[in-house]
Amino acid sequence: MLFSSMTFIYVFLPIVCLLYLIVKKDLRNYVLLFASLIFYAWGEPNYLAIMILTIVVNYFGAIFLERYSQYKKIILFATVTTNLAFLIYFKYFNFLLDNINHLFKTNIDFIHVVMPIGISFYTFQAMSYIFDVYRGEVKPQRNFYKLALYISLFPQLIAGPILKYSDIEPQLDNRVHSFDNVSMGIKRFIIGLSKKMLIANVLGEVADKVFSQAPDTFSHLTAWLGVGSYMLQIYYDFSGYSDMAIGLGLIFGFKFMENFNYPYYAKSMTEAWHKWHISLSSWFKNYVFGFRWYSWLPNFVRKLGIWKILRRLNFKRSYVNVMVVFFLIGLWHGASWTFVLWGVWNGLFLVVENLTGLNKESNNRFVNILKHIYAQLVGLLGFVFFRSENLSYAIDYFKNMFGLLAIHDVKYTLSYYFDNLQIFIFILAFICCAPIFSKMLYIRKERWFLRGIVNAWLIILFVLSTAVIASSTYNPFIYFRF
Repeated sequence: MLFSSMTFIYVFLPIVCLLYLIVKKDLRNYVLLFASLIFYAWGEPNYLAIMILTIVVNYFGAIFLERYSQYKKIILFATVTTNLAFLIYFKYFNFLLDNINHLFKTNIDFIHVVMPIGISFYTFQAMSYIFDVYRGEVKPQRNFYKLALYISLFPQLIAGPILKYSDIEPQLDNRVHSFDNVSMGIKRFIIGLSKKMLIANVLGEVADKVFSQAPDTFSHLTAWLGVGSYMLQIYYDFSGYSDMAIGLGLIFGFKFMENFNYPYYAKSMTEAWHKWHISLSSWFKNYVFGFRWYSWLPNFVRKLGIWKILRRLNFKRSYVNVMVVFFLIGLWHGASWTFVLWGVWNGLFLVVENLTGLNKESNNRFVNILKHIYAQLVGLLGFVFFRSENLSYAIDYFKNMFGLLAIHDVKYTLSYYFDNLQIFIFILAFICCAPIFSKMLYIRKERWFLRGIVNAWLIILFVLSTAVIASSTYNPFIYFRF
């Protein structure tokens, strides 16, 4: 079920809110859990069992960590391996098989595995829980239904933010329900919905038109505008979903972490990654980069030869970890070498910035402008890898952008890709990447006139968004694929 659907907005959400309001306080978690399972089963009924099995594995894994503490490394290893086994099989089986066939010139043909929606997100949340229990930051959750709610909570189940268990655990029992929270939640939801329907989808049509053509069939300007449209689309699409998730969380008393903080306003790639998909980068920082991940390996694994190699690399661990993290971030986004190259591309620039000091603040305004241009250019070029179907297409696209590809036959003029509305939306989206409206929802009550204008504007956005939903068939969420 999509947040940006009439069924969700006008049927599912009102019913859930009504039930949540009328039941006793100690039953509200059960209402949310039941609603979350229906929400997931609505789109993926065949894969609901996989998510439930993930919950069961981590529920007992955490209890065993506490009960059999003398074997905690082995238990952690087994639990994490089981989580990753689900993820690898459903998300990467086809990718691995294709690479084996290509490498060994074979033609192995098994079943085509279909990836359950949201598996990357709820698997990482489950592993957050098991790591937090292993570290002693939280106690094992003895109430199976509360753990199930944490992993399956529908506002963020499909595309995040990825919630850290230690942040959510206190809120499972004690959370604040207030008119202000509900009001702010509705406003955040409308902002996210309008980002998605009025900006991301419009620019997505442009990007899809460009990237559906061979790179030698459109002009250099079209190539730049095509990837620029995709860069804006993915930001408004994903940050829009995060806004809706955070807003829904507030309606039910949960406070989720912010997932975006104007990343296209950054002056380095290091800063950009502090502002982009914050929950994912924080997850890798907590559990891969900043965590001595080799310390929980069982002794029999340490005795393997690879352990000695890893220890020798330890003196360069910070840079090695950066590249490992971004290799994994790229792979997390999709089972394709183009995603891996996108991750490596970002990791390389973070290492270079760290070595050269390019990620440090400057008091020179002109230097900051140049750094801002540099960061957005690097990000823009990286999204060519992200959007391309394969490496060959990405290389040809790069060649087109820099005038190194012979254009044989321009099928369509620029007006085919951009109509007047799309040009307007492109400019508006570009301007709104800066935090010029960041305080819009937080105007003090005393300034009632401005608050009234903002509320009226939000109502207009909501009406426009739902009108577009009712009349449009183009409504994908990019991160549902990941």
